[in-house]
Amino acid sequence: MPRPSDQAKRRDLTDRVRAYLVRNGLAGLSLRPLARALGTSDRMLLYYFGTKEAMVAEALALDERRPLLLARETLASPDSPRDAAGLRRFMEETWRRFGAPDLRPALPLYLEIMIASLIDPDRYGPVLSDLLTEWTDLLASAFGNLGMTRARARAEAALLVDATFGLVVASLTEGGQERADEAFRALLDRLEPGWHVS
Repeated sequence: MPRPSDQAKRRDLTDRVRAYLVRNGLAGLSLRPLARALGTSDRMLLYYFGTKEAMVAEALALDERRPLLLARETLASPDSPRDAAGLRRFMEETWRRFGAPDLRPALPLYLEIMIASLIDPDRYGPVLSDLLTEWTDLLASAFGNLGMTRARARAEAALLVDATFGLVVASLTEGGQERADEAFRALLDRLEPGWHVS
């Protein structure tokens, strides 16, 4: 019977895998060079994670700074937005999180795995569609709390999520952050008046 894995060691290894992925990206990722860089073996990585794809997924999933996790917490709290102005403030804070210095270096990696999920869904699964669906469901619920019908809430959420995701991608280009910040403010200026429910 195999001995149970040491959870503290597993978490440490997962954190180091994530740091490696942020530095080196997903393209051409091979277990042996990764294991050498981490001071372990490819067999040990497979022991802890099973497959390379599971290792990548776990390394990304354990990042507590992800804006989606923080957004879920906010929308489930008593501070959840109750009007259009509150929802705008929530989105402005979410946008700031995407640009935070501790998260920003990881954004290209997240984008890379989303693209990989489109190109090779058998290996990486429907990461992009799942992510967009999670954000859309979350915001549709917030729009519903403003008094919108279900159909309208989903349409508003899909528009906001898809446009914001496009601006996050645009912000990663050289010099793109300032331009994306301005565009995001303009987006909210145009959308917020339509969020008021009489």
